[in-house]
Amino acid sequence: MAIEQGDGWAVGHLDDMGDGPGFRKVRRALDVTAFGVNAVVMPPGIASGRHYHDEQEEVYFVHRGRMLMRFGDGTEHVLEEGSFARVDPPTLRGFENVGDGDLVYVCFGGKDGYVGRDAHAPDGEQRVRAR
Repeated sequence: MAIEQGDGWAVGHLDDMGDGPGFRKVRRALDVTAFGVNAVVMPPGIASGRHYHDEQEEVYFVHRGRMLMRFGDGTEHVLEEGSFARVDPPTLRGFENVGDGDLVYVCFGGKDGYVGRDAHAPDGEQRVRAR
């Protein structure tokens, strides 16, 4: 599946955003403008450098594999597939693939708050709500 764009939408597959280990620039590939989003593929045993931000809060989602997340205060957590983590901008963080296969995680970053509930159904249709 190639990256496809239409009037107000874009879809694509991780594999269409790059090959091998490293960053997949989801924001650029899908033309996301409201927040940052990247996917990262890390082979087993590989660790990232540590980093922090000035303003950007981040949320990490482990799609595949096992991530050891280390924080600046010495705390460590192993995140399994399906796990999330939120990190404040100035908090030092680093990652390591502690699984047997590739680690694939997605990182979302932004600032200045939550938009709120602003979804609307078209005239004559009802919006389906989650239970």
